[in-house]
Amino acid sequence: MMEGAWKEMEMRKKKLPIGIENFEEIRKEDFYYIDKTGLIVELLHNWGAVNLFTRPRRFGKSLNMSMLEHFFSLDGDKSIFEGLKISKETALCEEYMGKYPVISVSLKGIDALNFEMAFRMGARAVRRTASKVQYLLESDALSESDKMEYQSLLDSNMDESTFCDSLRILSEMLEKHHGTKVILLIDEYDVPLAKAHANGYYDQMLSLIRSLLGEALKTNNSSKFAVLTGCLRISKESIFTGLNNLKVLTVADERFDEYFGFTDKEVRELLEYYDVADHYEEVKRWYDGYQFGNEEVYCPWDVLNHCDRIRSESHVQPENYWINTSSNDAVKRFIQESANATTKREIERLVAGEVIMKEIHQELTYSEIYQTIDNIWSLLFTTGYLTQRGKAEGRQMKLAIPNLEIRDIYVTQIMDFFKENVREDGDMLNRFCDALQNEDPENVEKIFAEYLRKTISIRDTAVRTDMKETLPTGKATTKETKGQSPSVCFYHGVLLGILSVKNRWGISSNREMGEGYADILAEPDTGDMGIIIEVKYAHDGDLDGACKEALKQIEYTRYEDDLSDDGVENILKYGIACYKKRCRVMLVEK
Repeated sequence: MMEGAWKEMEMRKKKLPIGIENFEEIRKEDFYYIDKTGLIVELLHNWGAVNLFTRPRRFGKSLNMSMLEHFFSLDGDKSIFEGLKISKETALCEEYMGKYPVISVSLKGIDALNFEMAFRMGARAVRRTASKVQYLLESDALSESDKMEYQSLLDSNMDESTFCDSLRILSEMLEKHHGTKVILLIDEYDVPLAKAHANGYYDQMLSLIRSLLGEALKTNNSSKFAVLTGCLRISKESIFTGLNNLKVLTVADERFDEYFGFTDKEVRELLEYYDVADHYEEVKRWYDGYQFGNEEVYCPWDVLNHCDRIRSESHVQPENYWINTSSNDAVKRFIQESANATTKREIERLVAGEVIMKEIHQELTYSEIYQTIDNIWSLLFTTGYLTQRGKAEGRQMKLAIPNLEIRDIYVTQIMDFFKENVREDGDMLNRFCDALQNEDPENVEKIFAEYLRKTISIRDTAVRTDMKETLPTGKATTKETKGQSPSVCFYHGVLLGILSVKNRWGISSNREMGEGYADILAEPDTGDMGIIIEVKYAHDGDLDGACKEALKQIEYTRYEDDLSDDGVENILKYGIACYKKRCRVMLVEK
């Protein structure tokens, strides 16, 4: 096939819906759509007056809410469901499709530094929703007082009382006009609470959202049923007080487990459609591994973004797409709170690919999240930084890091935490650097071992082979780091963190020298010395053997030639081998 014809064929393929959360747009504008309309069937068959779906961010919650809106809405376009699974459910479609007024409001845009600004943003969200049905002002079914009440929802100076009553008022007006009950959709109900907690006005926002939801869900006789989404299942006592008809569907539930995230079959079909099926294994290693109920799922955001990249650049390596959509504060706080030895060992086991058994509490309040290390474990599970492996035993769950992308978050935060804390110990740092300079491998080893005991180590012993082929920074192996496992990169990073105390030293990492790339080159400010350091990880625990291998590599690759050519005569060559919390340091004798 000629190149021009091939490109034209590629151009005809459906567009990838990256960041598009409007179901109608996806269907009408010829975007690729993975059919999740089975959610509608299961929702109607497993009836709940109020249904709360909790899932991590970027797993398709908002798109599913848009799908529900367009299916049930009186003015929905039925044609956009043609050919989808739901269209085969003719009896359900006849009874429910296009038969209800729908109130759909998203709270995920409420992100402000203070309560006043957050309230104004919430009021705008309600006002946008209310403005879509201004035909109510002309309705013969509404009294003048009804219309005045509805008009208050359009007021740019809406007060808190009106805001709290808004969804109930809108429901009542729509029922009066249409003669049928309303379906209520509230997307990302807990985002305002998360932002409020982060910015110091949590109690005010909690009271506001509790009142809004109480009026909309508990005292609303005009509601047919309601669907809410969020990341966390906020304690019922905190926000859903008195709501006896709440059905909570978390990541641990087997019901609805396949409708948020992409299944393995769906990912295979997607990659085959775009002719990139040869990337399946890397996509699976990096973005699969979440277990919702009984279903293993991929993060949709990652899969779509990576597929988009590899369509035009087949050689591109996997990136951390999901990571970059959040601050990852949960993991950061987890690492910071890991003061005791037990938690440190558990983190080390997780990063090594092992499973940890923990008691998980899925009902929390934002004020409780960081109060105890046990609550942080629960937070990591509910927000997608950990996932379950196998069935839960009561509240006891087997937890693991889902995939390579999420592992990278832990490694990055471990390194950042080490670098922040290591600078506080200036005396030990300087003693380490002095020992390097003074040709004192015994003290270099002693001080380095002290640092290793303090930090969380990264090891390969239980990590799958695929994990060893990449760096913890999320970058694929390059010529500069060829052969370096994540463990080597970790210890390499620790050494660089220690050496950073010497602001006036020249420190190079993976510098091209001689016939290869030296792990670390330190050039003290005296100007007459170069210190070459080669780092090895002793996978079998043989520190002496790994250390000798490092020294052999220095000699074989002739790293010192570049320094000699620059007139540096005093060249020190260190081999450093590491295994878990132990190390060995050797110096080439002159």
